[in-house]
Amino acid sequence: MKQYLAIDIGGTAVKLGIVDEEGHVLSKTEQSVCFDNYETPILTTVLSAAEQFLKEQAVEPQGLAGIGVSAAGQIDTRKGIVAGTCGSLPNYIGSPIKAELEAKFGLPTTVANDANCMTLGEVWVGGAKGYTDVIGVTLGTGVGGGILTGGRLLEGARGLGGELGHFRTHALDGVFCTCGASGCWERYAATTALVRGAQPRNPKWKDGRAIFESAHAGDPIILALLDDWTDEIAQGLAGMVHIFNPQLILIGGGVSAQQELLIDPVARKVRASVMPAFAEGLEIRAAQLHNDAGMVGAVYYFRQSRGEI
Repeated sequence: MKQYLAIDIGGTAVKLGIVDEEGHVLSKTEQSVCFDNYETPILTTVLSAAEQFLKEQAVEPQGLAGIGVSAAGQIDTRKGIVAGTCGSLPNYIGSPIKAELEAKFGLPTTVANDANCMTLGEVWVGGAKGYTDVIGVTLGTGVGGGILTGGRLLEGARGLGGELGHFRTHALDGVFCTCGASGCWERYAATTALVRGAQPRNPKWKDGRAIFESAHAGDPIILALLDDWTDEIAQGLAGMVHIFNPQLILIGGGVSAQQELLIDPVARKVRASVMPAFAEGLEIRAAQLHNDAGMVGAVYYFRQSRGEI
């Protein structure tokens, strides 16, 4: 059975794994990419971490079928480089991920955006298996997304498609965004947006975990904030439903475990906000693969790009 090196590059850590052709993660590890405040370029750290991981697993590169990379940022999938970011990641934009990995290991390599890979991982072996039209959304520091239409990932001309977080839901009077625009959906729908609204009311509400603990305890202020937050998430999703007509919306990120306080109200509000024909048969639920989704999806993208699937 074929095996692949899977690499998931995030803003703070890189995950590495060996994934087989059925989507099973056979082994994995994780390493910081910000251990020296990014003085060492992220790609340099990734290359050395990959070499060390293969040595530890006693895996020879020539025994692998290829490398699939999931990476944060705007990824030019044609060239396999980081075309841009919306945050501050020093020495990252322009990183030639594909070329450097191919040169080091002598293996064909593909690189795709991390949120796109999350969606593909779910399509392959997770909550979206068997579906052809899916919107995958990750809520965290920002909002990432991937769109599957007709069984294929929507990538656009350079592979940059699916930047759902920068769909502008408050364009005329919105909050300034790190991308340089105002009113982007992620400024209202990300978990950080919820925290930003909660902290002035109570300093202990410093992250999603603390906020949801208070919500489960019935705190009326937090419950009202959550109602507003899920409104923002639902309104963005409703617009996308009218554009893409998905069978399924998957919500990922650490907060996606909150079925009663997040998934259920968002599902109810989306269905109430779209035209009846679009609501018919529409499923909205939490993603299943969690931390492995990026690695698994990166290998799926590789296999699909190479005509193996």
